[in-house]
Amino acid sequence: MANDDLATHLPILLRPDPKRVVIRPFVPADDPPGFAVDGPPRAQRIADRVMALSDADLRIDLDRVMAGLTEHHRDVDMILQRRFHEVNGLLIDHCSVTEEQALLIGAYFSEEYAFEAAALFNPSIVAHPDQSGVKPGEVRFVLSLRGVGEGHVSSVTFRTGICGADGTIAVDAPGLHAVAPRIESIPGGAPDDPGVRLLCEDSRDLSEVVIFPMTINQRHGIEDVRLVRFVDDDANVTYFGTYTAFSGEAIRQELLRTTDFVTFELNALRGDATANKGMALFPRRIKGRYAMLGRQDHENIWLLTSDDLYNWEGGTRIVAPRWDWEFVQIGNGGSPIEIDEGWLVITHGVGAVRNYCLGACLLDREDPTKLLARTTYPLLQPRVEERYGYVPNVAYTCGAMVHGRTLVLPYALADSFTTFATVPLDRLLAAMA
Repeated sequence: MANDDLATHLPILLRPDPKRVVIRPFVPADDPPGFAVDGPPRAQRIADRVMALSDADLRIDLDRVMAGLTEHHRDVDMILQRRFHEVNGLLIDHCSVTEEQALLIGAYFSEEYAFEAAALFNPSIVAHPDQSGVKPGEVRFVLSLRGVGEGHVSSVTFRTGICGADGTIAVDAPGLHAVAPRIESIPGGAPDDPGVRLLCEDSRDLSEVVIFPMTINQRHGIEDVRLVRFVDDDANVTYFGTYTAFSGEAIRQELLRTTDFVTFELNALRGDATANKGMALFPRRIKGRYAMLGRQDHENIWLLTSDDLYNWEGGTRIVAPRWDWEFVQIGNGGSPIEIDEGWLVITHGVGAVRNYCLGACLLDREDPTKLLARTTYPLLQPRVEERYGYVPNVAYTCGAMVHGRTLVLPYALADSFTTFATVPLDRLLAAMA
């Protein structure tokens, strides 16, 4: 049973699109042990083959490459030139080449990647940093999404939209292109573990930004960003996003930070509380300390506090499974939302046959270890027509927002696509016990 009468389901459906592709770096595998070829390494051999082409063959190959890329990408010359300079002297021996050779070498060390070919799900939402031109009573938002492409590798993509004064929601159509960021190494949040800075000024629209795995700890996915608009004690605003980095062998929590959704920094979190999924930062300090929700034991919701944004230890269990739809586990559905009555937390519960449903609970504003109330039945669960997809029987969110006294709840179904619902706060709180 669910509190279906509480939520208004909106006719918005964001589906994966295999035609949305980004040009990202490609690094060919090294020769396997016991089968190494005499002479230079494999990457150098590829570059040498390009440089050995005749002028005519070079032009034919480059024309073919450019014809295939310019249909879906802007500034292809710039992208391939940049990629050549990234590999020249690092992946291959430093060399002086013609402009055409540089473009073609850059192409051989690049690939097109359909970052949302398989799924577009697990959304999170925050108010946009730019509210210029918005009508009274409206708010512009940023929506982050988990896109899944080849090899079930997850990337982060974005949409924007408007919450209307009348409760309507409109999601802007995505741009025609996707643009890879420029990548710089920066000191890491964990010792001897460099982070990355992503410069996305080449993108003309936030929907063109794609954050794909780029470190060894992320190489199999950047998963389930939980965005929060964080206001520090000095009133400075930073947008943070906790997420799961998956190396293919291990997971850990990392942190995205930005002030403008143009430049991003990604760093690892450290401490014994960061080795599991689902951490979500509170939107302000509590009693002078950062606060975080997590699911360190795979089953319960924990509260953690820290003086260091990048170091998280210990914690206090605050919400445990109680109802049958959450007997397997309960977790947070994004960062807590501060309302007059306390901290509103959207939750997910896992029940029989691994069904994922959404619920909610209310924590005390001054002491979030105190659970004030919780929904006794699911707030949302997959309806009959929504049950099936990549992972059946799943309703899931990574973050909601409140507009006026209405909960705006983007959520994913069957780990496949994304939709929206709205819930009046007063009715939601009245349904809690």
